[in-house]
Amino acid sequence: MFHKEAISIAVLNFSGKLAMECIIETKASTILQFFQGLSGSLHVTFEEGTWAAWLYDLLRPHVTELVVCNPRKNALLKQGSKSDRIDARKLAELLRNRSLSAVYHGENGLRLLKELSRSYLKISKDLGRVMNRLKALYRSWAIPCAGTQVYAPRHRAVWLAKISEAGVRRRAELYYQQLDALRPLHQQARKELLAEGREHSATKLLRQIPGIGPLRAAQLVALLQTPHRFRTNRQLWSYSGLALETHDSAQYRYAQGQLQRSKKPQQLRGLNANHNHDLKNIFKGAAMRASTCHGPLHDFYQVLLARGMRPTMARLTLARKIAAITLILGRKESVSTPTI
Repeated sequence: MFHKEAISIAVLNFSGKLAMECIIETKASTILQFFQGLSGSLHVTFEEGTWAAWLYDLLRPHVTELVVCNPRKNALLKQGSKSDRIDARKLAELLRNRSLSAVYHGENGLRLLKELSRSYLKISKDLGRVMNRLKALYRSWAIPCAGTQVYAPRHRAVWLAKISEAGVRRRAELYYQQLDALRPLHQQARKELLAEGREHSATKLLRQIPGIGPLRAAQLVALLQTPHRFRTNRQLWSYSGLALETHDSAQYRYAQGQLQRSKKPQQLRGLNANHNHDLKNIFKGAAMRASTCHGPLHDFYQVLLARGMRPTMARLTLARKIAAITLILGRKESVSTPTI
């Protein structure tokens, strides 16, 4: 278990017995010195967190196996007493038993694109929050503010004049200043992301998919990084929040001395909740775009509607198809270059 000041370490030997426990400083030289003092094949794990990417890049060349695990799926850590020492032992035992759910830490060649994509997404969310705060302020004073005119600089004085309370009007002015500061940053982040995306040949392939433009293509390459993370389409659907979650029990019964499968239908519980939200938004947006533009995917969408499928389910099916095509094109690209 690692923190800003110190790292708690538990070392198990090949038979699973505790060989060493220690606490070291969270410092690159100290960490490397500790691991250089160990012999044999080193299998290491730690939880995903703020420091995970740095520690992964630091340790990967020096160990046999490195697993960054998902803390949300480590139920064992939530049972019984809790401390860094206890958690380190539990993680070591889970790693030995192959019971950890790994978090992917990807290709170093895509680090710049990944960071630019992350910056663009964060600034986009900040921009959306400020715009929502502005409209919420006007609505709280019963001032209708539908549309985008409320954000336009040339209409700003008219909108501010509608607020009679001086303190509230000042708060709106500060929100407008924040909006004006974020807009150039948003445009700059978008420009840099598109420029870096053009450097990767995989984005050219992905742009062939209806609904995937240069911006979505760059974000897909940054988020997926490599198609070999996903063995099947269903794994990508689950990672993107497009997989249906089902619950089933009592699947078999005996009838006249014969074991038969129950005909009771599975219970659908909606889409899986644990997923990458940014990736889901990309596929959903692409599906919405493709369903309204003429092309093969639009025809596919219309066929689904003609069969009686609800529009929401038809768009979900379309989004899953776009995800499957993305995986196929990514694997095609990786045959010649390892960029996605």
